[in-house]
Amino acid sequence: MKLLSGTASQGLATAIADVLDMPLTDVNIERFRDQEIFVRINENVRGEDIFLIQSTSAPANDHLMELLIIMDALLRASAARITAVIPYFGYSRQDRKVGGRTPISAKLVANLISRAGADRVLTLDLHAGQIQGFFDIPTDNLFGQPVFEADIRSEYSRKELKDILFVSPDTGGVVRARALAKKFEADIAIIDKRRPKAGESEVMNIIGDVSGRSCIILDDIIDSGGTLCKAAAALVKHGAKDVSAYITHGVLSDPAVANITKSELKEVVITDTITQPEKVKNCSKVREVTVSKLIGEAIRRIANAESVSKLFD
Repeated sequence: MKLLSGTASQGLATAIADVLDMPLTDVNIERFRDQEIFVRINENVRGEDIFLIQSTSAPANDHLMELLIIMDALLRASAARITAVIPYFGYSRQDRKVGGRTPISAKLVANLISRAGADRVLTLDLHAGQIQGFFDIPTDNLFGQPVFEADIRSEYSRKELKDILFVSPDTGGVVRARALAKKFEADIAIIDKRRPKAGESEVMNIIGDVSGRSCIILDDIIDSGGTLCKAAAALVKHGAKDVSAYITHGVLSDPAVANITKSELKEVVITDTITQPEKVKNCSKVREVTVSKLIGEAIRRIANAESVSKLFD
């Protein structure tokens, strides 16, 4: 078994390698003056079980192309099996046609990854569950819930845990909120929002009693943070004691940091599926937790032909 990393996930890949107590395979990734990507694997990978770690985060197209080229290099070097470990699967929000003459880009990306040589995909908290079916190869979709559960138990006192309320930012996230709430025997609330137009959201109503509760919003992606900040403001307006958020993938495009800083949010906890710039790391309201142990254990189980689903029993 060998671990490789693209340039998008070097920090997380190093942490996963530490969890598995094995080194990362030496690979050179260069860019020509016209930004063409060139890859050279500096170790023998013939007959090896390869796990290639690379998020397709911003710049999404560059990191996706890099992933495909590394897989092609591995395939031509006679690797026995290639598992594409994609902690954050870009284009996942384009999982269906939203109107006439529009693409289903998530399906296109799934096809590209399969055709480039991947034998298996390992990812985390897909934006939509049906994306698993876009791949014609085995695909494991891990859940960030165990990581969030452990962090909440360490950050909240026993008394505070009695007052927490898990909040779904929309009806589509109710299953995620209910699953974590069940672990704490807590209640859930749902934010009913409508979008006047693309990229804008307006909180219309809150389903559930949030008065005097410590609310924790759960979601898979935070981009500009506008929707999340409006949701926090609505919860405080309805009597919430404080509002935090646990989000798996911190896309955090501008002006996310500014929005979070001036919002009612007490804290936003994200995972390290996406490498963050300094401005995010320096934001006092943003904290990062690692999914390296979760992904590392999943890799170990796949390599040993053990059950991955038992991680979440």
